[in-house]
Amino acid sequence: MNLAKLPRRRYTPAPTPLEPLPRLSRALGGPNLFIKRDDLTGLASGGNKTRKLEFLVADAIAQGCDTLVTVGAVQSNHCRLTLAAAAKEGLKCRLVLEQRVPGSYDPQASGNNFLFGLMGVEAITVVNAGDDLGAAMAAVAADLAAQGRKAYVIPGGGSNPLGSMGYVACFQELMGQAFDQGLALDHLVCASGSAGTHAGLLVGAVGTSAGLPITGINVRRPRAEQEGNVHALAEQTAAFAGVAGGVPRDQVVCLDEWVGPGYSLPSPDMIEAVRMLAELEGILLDPVYTGKAMAGLIGLIRRGQFRAGENVCFLHTGGAPALYAYQAVLEGR
Repeated sequence: MNLAKLPRRRYTPAPTPLEPLPRLSRALGGPNLFIKRDDLTGLASGGNKTRKLEFLVADAIAQGCDTLVTVGAVQSNHCRLTLAAAAKEGLKCRLVLEQRVPGSYDPQASGNNFLFGLMGVEAITVVNAGDDLGAAMAAVAADLAAQGRKAYVIPGGGSNPLGSMGYVACFQELMGQAFDQGLALDHLVCASGSAGTHAGLLVGAVGTSAGLPITGINVRRPRAEQEGNVHALAEQTAAFAGVAGGVPRDQVVCLDEWVGPGYSLPSPDMIEAVRMLAELEGILLDPVYTGKAMAGLIGLIRRGQFRAGENVCFLHTGGAPALYAYQAVLEGR
């Protein structure tokens, strides 16, 4: 895996921190907890999509595209970061927003919706859950082509083999940091959504023979469906990266007990997790992804999944701007 052969724009100037969570560890009375701060990547307010966009936007520029087109939910972190990358590179950006919860799009909402306008989105198309998202983006690209422009279409979450290389690179970075700190990690936990982050980490683990188990905490889909999605993308990414043998199916674990009532819908476990990290460690999670992923990690610790003395790392994939759209829920109003 010689990642240096791939065109790449660098939006994060240094490795993101790998930090201990001593107060949370003590409060839970289980393993030693650490956090990989990918909420501190470059671009507007950071997040995991930044790493994917480093490869995707480089490809768009190499192809001579002038507009980025992508899709996400109404408070999409991916859309925020794609728009930020477009602004940084002098490109235009059009977004397709999917109402995964009926009637959930509010152009006057805070959080990421506010940032879409602030960063100069060119146009927003709103579609409903179940609509053909690929067709919606293709229609936007066709409209641009009719104007003599050239679109670069990025799938939801930047989750294709090229985008997933961002988390192959992240896994290598994490292992280097752990080595420098003399830290032997026993487990890695991450949110599992559009699958690109989870798949990239798995390919990184297999490609480096790290032997580090990775558990994904689902934010949207049932376990069997999500594991199938992650494994399929991991196999494609492994082939793209030249990792012989691919990713064994039994290494793909996507737990669904913490999805709650549905994607982006609040749950008591999520609210507890967001408040715990804020109060104990001064770290902000988001209600849609990292809040539910941390709720999963807390739940696994409470059920005795990890032993005292083990070193468990949580990948913080960002998303804090969405907190401001959930203020009433998090304040108990």
